[in-house]
Amino acid sequence: MRLLPLPILLLVIAALVLWWDDPAPEADLTIISRGDAFTLDPQRMTYLRDFRIAFSLYEGLVRWENRDFSILPAAADSLPERSGDGRQYTFTISRDARWSNGDPVTAHDFHYSAYRALLPETASYYTSVFYVVEGAREFLQWRADRLERFAGDSGPDAGAAAALWRETKARFRDTVGIEVLDDHTIRYTLNQPTPYVLELMCLPIFMPVHRPTVEGWRLDDQQLQRVREAGWHAVDPPGFAQRARLNLNHATGRVQPKHDWAKVGMLVTNGPLALDRWRFQREMRLEMNPHYHRPEMVRSRSVLINVIDDANTAVLAFASGVADWLPDVGVGYQPDMLAQRAKYVERHASQLAALEQEGLEPLDAVSHLPPPARDERRDLHQFPAFGVDFYSFNCRPELPNGRANPFAEAAVRRAFVQSVNRETIVRQVTRLNEPVLTSLIPRNAIPGYRNPEGLGYDSAQARRELEEAGWIDRNGDGVRTNEVGDAFPTVEILWTTNTPRYRWISLELKSQWERELGVRVELRGVDTRFYREDLRTGNFMIARGTWYGDFGDPVTFLNLCRSDDGNNHRRFASAYVDDLLDRAAAERDPEARFRLLEKCEAHLFQNEVPMLVICQLTQTQMFDPARVRGISSHPRMVQYFWQVEVTGE
Repeated sequence: MRLLPLPILLLVIAALVLWWDDPAPEADLTIISRGDAFTLDPQRMTYLRDFRIAFSLYEGLVRWENRDFSILPAAADSLPERSGDGRQYTFTISRDARWSNGDPVTAHDFHYSAYRALLPETASYYTSVFYVVEGAREFLQWRADRLERFAGDSGPDAGAAAALWRETKARFRDTVGIEVLDDHTIRYTLNQPTPYVLELMCLPIFMPVHRPTVEGWRLDDQQLQRVREAGWHAVDPPGFAQRARLNLNHATGRVQPKHDWAKVGMLVTNGPLALDRWRFQREMRLEMNPHYHRPEMVRSRSVLINVIDDANTAVLAFASGVADWLPDVGVGYQPDMLAQRAKYVERHASQLAALEQEGLEPLDAVSHLPPPARDERRDLHQFPAFGVDFYSFNCRPELPNGRANPFAEAAVRRAFVQSVNRETIVRQVTRLNEPVLTSLIPRNAIPGYRNPEGLGYDSAQARRELEEAGWIDRNGDGVRTNEVGDAFPTVEILWTTNTPRYRWISLELKSQWERELGVRVELRGVDTRFYREDLRTGNFMIARGTWYGDFGDPVTFLNLCRSDDGNNHRRFASAYVDDLLDRAAAERDPEARFRLLEKCEAHLFQNEVPMLVICQLTQTQMFDPARVRGISSHPRMVQYFWQVEVTGE
């Protein structure tokens, strides 16, 4: 590790102190985040950093035990009753559960939040996880179709828009398998038995939101009192004129939500912690929810999240002692830091082995070792992650400029995949020696699932694929053209500028593709927010991507390739792939189901290759296990801030 001279280090520390200038009492736990939250709306979340905050602010019916990923009750009193055919799950919600403003949490909150998630107007990225629920997919499609028809009619029509809204609510109530049995009991009916449904219910999109806050209800004192005593369902919902954050567009029939409710002074949540302060791109502070129904479980009653985009500054800030935990170490000298950690572990190998033989978990065992020497460290930890690094191909027929897209053809995608030497990337570029992958799902991560091989490095076959697709150097000038003489377009790689890793890998891909295929490649770096919009609108040719599995089943990865999945930014579509996924969803035999999914993954990454998968990700974090407890080392990377405890100095 390269250390800064002391004067420069002191200047950095002074700058950090001035930057935060925090007059509040010291938090129980201080974290450094590599970037701010995109949203605090659980129905609209898609990024890991948002999920981590959601797990503190909100509480679903169930949650994961984040050490072994068993399922525990959360807002529910207990695990659900399941029907004999495995299709119905009935939950009883704790009568002690309260929102952070004191309102009771009821079954109506979960019913409303599911309805909101399935409205096209909400624009949820994770809507597809609801498709296991009876009628959910059909409802979403029905609403989208009706809105399209409504927009095609002539002129605004307030009466017709209101009628469509009433029809939409009735259709959800009558056709979607989510039913409120009483104020504290809710039942979910599935299309077919789904072995991982409780894992889905741990995701933020299944968490409740506080309807009066989300819609901005204007209520009088008497109505507010009734809501406080029984819940918002105890009063009639106000008309749109009395909803500050939800309007009905008479020209399109669409409801138009405002998203300014998810901020300080407005946000009402039901999790262990509540939002106390949020200075965008600087810091966020969470404090204990005074009405949380299981306060004895909360170890950190206040959490300060300092935002530092720059990886080097984040490491320096941690080293200066201003934070207890840095969950994402992305510096270029990370391999050198890992070498220091390896040296420390090697020096204490016999003692470490003895402690683990006594039954201590690896992190607990390390915490019992002596402090590290000057050229060693024990505050750095590398864990395998349930995630992958990849590059997406835009599979749409046309490029953003309207020109025909060569990557719409599978042969071109296969050529670009087979011209990449992944081993070079993990050994010489990232230098972290991550396990390379030729297919999508991390190897041996799901018991009983046999990972198929995808396309590996074969430069000669890559060139043949490109030529068979019609892109040939016809004149010996090094320029590949198609049969009408158009040159292969300059390939643009979209990457995010806040993480140097993506620049390094993108530069290596540029070098390999130019050398192996004779094409011209350029890089386009953008801020993460612009990158997200570019993905959504298809404004890319090839784009860096990262995906962490949300639950312990192959479809958490394979659904990325389903034609109607909200996270299918590539717009890849294959009726064959969709059919295999549908057949697997209907298959009752677990072994036969896995064989169908293996067949699906093999077809995707031996034939279609909608993305170039590079490697399984690892997670490198900084914390001292001798003083910070409760951080999970599980590959699924679910962390509960409120369970982390700082125990010493």
